[in-house]
Amino acid sequence: MFSNYFLKLSAFIAGVVMLASSWLASAQEPTDQYSAKICGDTVSYAVRNLDSEELVNFCEAYKDKVVLVVNTASRCGYTYQYEDLEKLYAEYRERGLVVVGFPSNDFGNQEPGKEKQIKTFCRLTYGVQFPMHAKTRVKGEDADPLYRSLAKAAGQSPRWNFHKYLIDRGGKLAGSYDSSIEPRSDTIVKAIERLL
Repeated sequence: MFSNYFLKLSAFIAGVVMLASSWLASAQEPTDQYSAKICGDTVSYAVRNLDSEELVNFCEAYKDKVVLVVNTASRCGYTYQYEDLEKLYAEYRERGLVVVGFPSNDFGNQEPGKEKQIKTFCRLTYGVQFPMHAKTRVKGEDADPLYRSLAKAAGQSPRWNFHKYLIDRGGKLAGSYDSSIEPRSDTIVKAIERLL
């Protein structure tokens, strides 16, 4: 009697785990749930490169590209993701992917350095070659307009460093991924490959 009960209980738990795993996987996959255009003919966001005082139009700079936007930090438990972000960029940039980093000190004071220090750290420690922009506010009322648009389109602001937003070639949001989703995970790689 007890063994029959435990078999049924085990089967029930396995079913719940499979259902939860399936739900989590689908929640992380880009879907048609996003309809807002981040970039378009009448939309522009002024951003500054990490090593320049000149403002550039984000939408114009990355027009017709698949863009992975990431808020970064140098002293975070997820800082190691710089390495995989750079590998992702190196592997797919010829096909039209650009990874774009926005250093931010919004979470736990984990990006306190000056921009020159951030640039040096990224290049020397992780060999970062993908575009990095100036330190940026990514959450709350003071968030940069680009990040406000991303959060509105995705229905979520970054909750920590290394949140990733994926934008398709047409400027439409195609995915939003929490910090724990690795840059070269199947979830993100498959999403990128679908868009390239």
